[in-house]
Amino acid sequence: MASLVYLCARPQEGAAAAEYESFRAAMRLGADDLERWDLVNDALPHDTESRWRGAVVGGSPFNVSDPESTKTDAQRRLEEGLGRLAESAAAGRIAALFTCYGIGVATTTLGGEVTRAYPEDTGPTTVHLTDAAREDPLFGSLAHTFTALTAHKEGVGRLPTGAVLLAQNEGCPVQAYRIGEKLYATQFHPEPTGRAFTERMAVYRDDGYFAAHDYDRIAAEVLAASLTQPPRILRAFAAAF
Repeated sequence: MASLVYLCARPQEGAAAAEYESFRAAMRLGADDLERWDLVNDALPHDTESRWRGAVVGGSPFNVSDPESTKTDAQRRLEEGLGRLAESAAAGRIAALFTCYGIGVATTTLGGEVTRAYPEDTGPTTVHLTDAAREDPLFGSLAHTFTALTAHKEGVGRLPTGAVLLAQNEGCPVQAYRIGEKLYATQFHPEPTGRAFTERMAVYRDDGYFAAHDYDRIAAEVLAASLTQPPRILRAFAAAF
């Protein structure tokens, strides 16, 4: 059976390696079962659909809503690749789970809207499942309300046509959705433990997600949070596809 792949959109090697390990641990997969592909340096292969049975997309300091004139060649290349992946997954040709930055690329590619109107602070947030999520293969067994970790400057303002809203909260009305049977997208990060997230915070502490002097306070909140539900989405994804 073909393996799954983690698609990296982070230029910072340390953060990228740690994110891969977080996904692998959350999905309870060995290194042979979750490959890694660096989209920052290498274009998405054109045989993606036959090479892997499914893909998980990590976060990034990039924003899909960045002005086109400010985007680097690397950002344009990886957004093109993720866009192709979103189209393939929406058509049911490969399974894909887009997280954080990835939800923005999938949304814009498939005709939705991404806006700067729904940022969320770095740290724990409360997420609520919709009624539609109760019947979903990945979300259906989760608690109706749970804690997840976020850190983003943009969010989904309008869902793509055909998308089923699965999770929401007051600060960011689209926390997760599904298109068809094989495309999933979450605004929150389903993969990190609290400790892994605080280590990621240290990498990005000067990138405008939070005031650098608030690091200790936010880190304490992250470490105290119960994060039992989000990794279950990833385990269900690995089992289903």
